[in-house]
Amino acid sequence: MNIVVCIKQIIDPEIPMSQFMIDPRTKRQVQGNNPLVISPYDANALEVAIQLKEKQGATVTAISIGGATAMTALRSALSMGAHEAILVNEPLLVGSDQRGIAHALANTIRKAGAYDLILTGCESGDWADRAVPAFLAEELEIGYVGYVTRIEVKDGQVVVRRVVEDGYELIEAKTPLLAAISSDETNAPRYAKLRDIMTAAKKTIPVWKAADLGLDQERIGSGTAKVAITDVYIPVKESKCEMIEGNTSEEKAANLAARLRELKLI
Repeated sequence: MNIVVCIKQIIDPEIPMSQFMIDPRTKRQVQGNNPLVISPYDANALEVAIQLKEKQGATVTAISIGGATAMTALRSALSMGAHEAILVNEPLLVGSDQRGIAHALANTIRKAGAYDLILTGCESGDWADRAVPAFLAEELEIGYVGYVTRIEVKDGQVVVRRVVEDGYELIEAKTPLLAAISSDETNAPRYAKLRDIMTAAKKTIPVWKAADLGLDQERIGSGTAKVAITDVYIPVKESKCEMIEGNTSEEKAANLAARLRELKLI
């Protein structure tokens, strides 16, 4: 079984709110001195792939679209257990919408070779975007299941466990299949061992450009995007203190209740 995992490198979403900054010109988050990490659900997807490798003998290839820093994310994937990694570093992709990114990923996956399973996170950790996996499945003309937490191989098919509102569903599906992975207690990303980190640091990671992938330039870049971000801002939280008067505890309590009703809080 050949498994491809699409990973995105983002600014650590766990940074304190006080360190969160937005560039007003690009409407993008400013990295500053904040660390970069693999988007959390993508890391869960990587863990699912590696567990399948350990159980089924699959090969795992990690793919990322990004700048030179994305090499760090791919080396993390290698140290966790991926066999190969591929970076797509193409300035023409900057500003692409979800369809443009899906187009680039699809061509990368086709160029990488045969595949049975494609795993992604169920949403990105920076924009909470959930569209790319579905667009990618459409590009590749394969089946798609979202919010999957576990995958088993059974009788030549895969059985995926999909989270639903009141529990979960078990779905049998033929491959090739794209599954967008959510988190549960079975797919928490593992910590890489020092030996594996050192081995990953020595591996060669190919860097592909638009010309290598035959990308349709009418479908990538900000000029072709069908989705435009008009504004991004950090919500301003306002708080104030109001003293409730009263001569007795009972009167203060009654005044407090009256004030809360006036504010429609109770």
